[in-house]
Amino acid sequence: MKLWVNGGLHDADAARVSVLDHGLTVGDGVFETVKAVRGETFALTRHLDRLTRSARGLGLPDPDLDEVRRACAAVVEANPMELGRLRITYTGGISPLGSERGDTGPTLVVALGETSRRPDSTAVITVPWTRNERGALTGLKTTSYGENVVALARAREHGASEALFANTAGQLCEGTGSNVFVVLDGQIHTPPLASGCLAGITRALTIDWTGAQESELPMDVLDRAEEVFLTSTLRDVQAVHRVDGRELPGAPGPVTAKAMRIFEERAAAETDPLER
Repeated sequence: MKLWVNGGLHDADAARVSVLDHGLTVGDGVFETVKAVRGETFALTRHLDRLTRSARGLGLPDPDLDEVRRACAAVVEANPMELGRLRITYTGGISPLGSERGDTGPTLVVALGETSRRPDSTAVITVPWTRNERGALTGLKTTSYGENVVALARAREHGASEALFANTAGQLCEGTGSNVFVVLDGQIHTPPLASGCLAGITRALTIDWTGAQESELPMDVLDRAEEVFLTSTLRDVQAVHRVDGRELPGAPGPVTAKAMRIFEERAAAETDPLER
């Protein structure tokens, strides 16, 4: 496997970043995960736009998007596979051992890992920890993922593939790596960005393509929703058949199944859908 590190391709066993990189020592970095299908990336422009927004929010210099595109193309070409997870990581670079950032410039790493298509439905749990909708990193896709690691480990222990968070106001927010949608009276709803959730690329496309509404939702909506589904880069639209101890028989339900079909058809027709 070949990876892109700071300007060029390297074999995986020879690819190196400094142990003093700020992304390693304090989590000072941002990233994007892009789906690659048979050598073609999906929604790359939207992902790069969000990479820039996240970098600015963290105070990093804007990434050179021409270089990032070259890196993505080179890595995808060098590692042919049916379905891949393309990971773009952009950090503060070599820095002192503390929160202060150094002046050597940022680090860029692009890697590709093989993955498989997700099942049509999955189980989720809710966790007692909250998202801070007013935090300094809210809405940024940063490499500070420790909270998600802990929550996802708990989900695995309970036979689930995702954990859902409330925010500090007790409203439904998001998963560790996904956005959540619920169906009420046949209408699709999802938490607004003000809830503290990440502005997911698949979330935005699902809203555009299905007419889903952004709504403030209490956590107990999960106890009464007719259907629940998740969206993310690698899940696309995925039905939920169990939330904690509540079974949702027949998942995917009719509304979710239609959303899955619409997303699949639209994504196949337009591999780099731009914001309108």
